[in-house]
Amino acid sequence: MSPKKSNIASQPACDTKSLEINHLSTSSTHKAVYSQLQWPPSHLGTGHGLVPRFLAASFKQLIGTDPSPGMIAKAKELTSKDHYSNVDFKQAGAETLPFIEKGSVDVVTAAQAVHWFDYTKLWLEMERIVRSGGTLAFWGYKDHVLPEYKRASEILDTYAYGDKFLGPYWGQPGRSIIQGLLREVKPPREAWEDVKRIEYEPGKEGIRSGTGEKIMGKRMRLGDMEEYVRTWSSVHAWKEEHKDSVRKSEGGSGDIVDEMMNEISKHEGPLHINSWQEKEVEVEWGSVILLARKK
Repeated sequence: MSPKKSNIASQPACDTKSLEINHLSTSSTHKAVYSQLQWPPSHLGTGHGLVPRFLAASFKQLIGTDPSPGMIAKAKELTSKDHYSNVDFKQAGAETLPFIEKGSVDVVTAAQAVHWFDYTKLWLEMERIVRSGGTLAFWGYKDHVLPEYKRASEILDTYAYGDKFLGPYWGQPGRSIIQGLLREVKPPREAWEDVKRIEYEPGKEGIRSGTGEKIMGKRMRLGDMEEYVRTWSSVHAWKEEHKDSVRKSEGGSGDIVDEMMNEISKHEGPLHINSWQEKEVEVEWGSVILLARKK
């Protein structure tokens, strides 16, 4: 009897359904190919299970893993067995998956957890569980840019990484790895082949003015962009050290994000309007997809 096979995956922080993602195809042709895979895929660092739910219609069985018991509980809560009977979740770090048999995985995926893995251990475990000919697909995204507003993008970058602003509050080395579009993540040649990187570095001279193949973009209100910035881990860390700084919408005098948005509105002419929160802008993310095939 052949071993049971699976697909393992990891999760982006943005809602993929609301983003333009040009390389995650859900066409009928791709679904037909996915359905012919003999064994299920696995998703590492699954968070609350977004990616497995997104892929569920394309695979017979999926496994999502995460080291956090809270995240696994949330993933199970959000992933109803009535609608996702083919999705299962296991609490485990990506580097140690003892419940998965050797050579039993067709596809391993990981997203916004990929820059935190311990690769000295991860590659050994991936080599063990992925079958010959199986696929590794890692993807991630870094900072966003407003390609139609150069000055606003420069201010955003200054606040994100300036030493006087949010720069010291990012977790390292993970943030530097994703800033470098995972170029430090190199599948060992002795076990992996057909390695391909799809990258996009946004430009500031207009939509799609960047280099590479655009992967992630979205048109959104500036007010929504502000709320997205507030989800950054660096903002949460900054707030822990500045508990007296309360955002304006909560009755305070403002925090670092309020300050940043004020600077953007003040110095970017077309955005210098009273109702700047309602202004729609195009947003593009620096992003990467890393693919490899097991020998």
